[in-house]
Amino acid sequence: MKTREIYQGPALFSYGFRPFFLFAGLFAAAVIPVWWLIWHGDVRIGGHLAPTDWHIHEMIFGYSAAVVAGFLFTAVPNWTGRMPTRGWPLAVLLALWLAGRAGVAGLLPVGPVGATIIDQIFLLAVAGMIAREIVAGRNWKNLKVLVPVSLLWGANIVFHIEALTQGVSDIGRRLGIALLVFLIMLIGGRIVPSFTRNWLAQRRSARMPVAFNRFDGVCILIGAAALVSWAIAPFHAASVLVGGAAALLHLMRLLRWRGLATWRSPLLLMLHVAYLMVPLGFASIGAEAAGLVGPAASAHVLGIGAVAGMTLAVMMRATMGHTGRPLVAGPWLTGAFALICAATLARVVGQGAEVGRFDGIDFATAFWTMAFIVYLWRVAPWLLGPKVGRKPASKP
Repeated sequence: MKTREIYQGPALFSYGFRPFFLFAGLFAAAVIPVWWLIWHGDVRIGGHLAPTDWHIHEMIFGYSAAVVAGFLFTAVPNWTGRMPTRGWPLAVLLALWLAGRAGVAGLLPVGPVGATIIDQIFLLAVAGMIAREIVAGRNWKNLKVLVPVSLLWGANIVFHIEALTQGVSDIGRRLGIALLVFLIMLIGGRIVPSFTRNWLAQRRSARMPVAFNRFDGVCILIGAAALVSWAIAPFHAASVLVGGAAALLHLMRLLRWRGLATWRSPLLLMLHVAYLMVPLGFASIGAEAAGLVGPAASAHVLGIGAVAGMTLAVMMRATMGHTGRPLVAGPWLTGAFALICAATLARVVGQGAEVGRFDGIDFATAFWTMAFIVYLWRVAPWLLGPKVGRKPASKP
């Protein structure tokens, strides 16, 4: 068995969730106001991506990829029983992520191809490091988590190739969001009912969430079909049918997890609300293909509501749990999640509607930014400081 050494470096690099949850929050709070300025023509950004492509790319392969990395580098040690990746490997990985953000923004003198190559290294390194830990821990069953991570890396390649050859990305945009939603169906579909079961068991509830069974497998399969159809042919009749079927199935799946019983625990209820955005997103895919809603509706229901909602809730909960804080959201973090929900509503419903001088995009930008500022205000000190209840190791 590997000796558990006492880590004496900065707390920020003591566990995988710390640097990536912190910088994901910082990036989210900064990049959307920048996009708002670009949208209004007040700022121009360099790089080889069109402005809208840069915005979409950085939400998927910047913010979301950082959260995925933080989650996996926290979960893998629990799966393998090995020590977590920490210290200089995490610092190097964070530097690779930052280099990708700078390269895509045109801040590095490397040209379009150079920026594309730099941007690929982060997800490739994440997949490689996770594979090494799983193999070393002989935890073979969890090698399957490398599939969606590798596919996300492949979607990033597709995104850049389309941008370099066609001027804009098309399939790569939706493919990236689709893979993040697939991760929510796969991993969120495990942790949401599991956390709910634990909470209900503590309160001696007679009814528990339904355990994972074949129905969940069917939901994931139909959901994956809807996402593939949306990514490749978003306006085809098949997207209407499979999108509607996936919406119904995933709503039924969510109802089996007893989310309504968790209203006394906002931190837990957030996970259920975030997952609710998945069937709503599938319904938007079908409605979009039928011409009933605008062409960006599904991307924002899934991108803001499902992806941002779930990642924000997971970052809060994981940070509390792994830094020794009680699993209580409190009014501020509950408000931050509510602001993400409001941003989803404003962006999808409020586009084109104006209140005074402001439209839905203005309100969505404000709600999103305030949500992550509150998140950082509450959570950043926990990410930067030592775990509660543990004294700092004395120097030799």
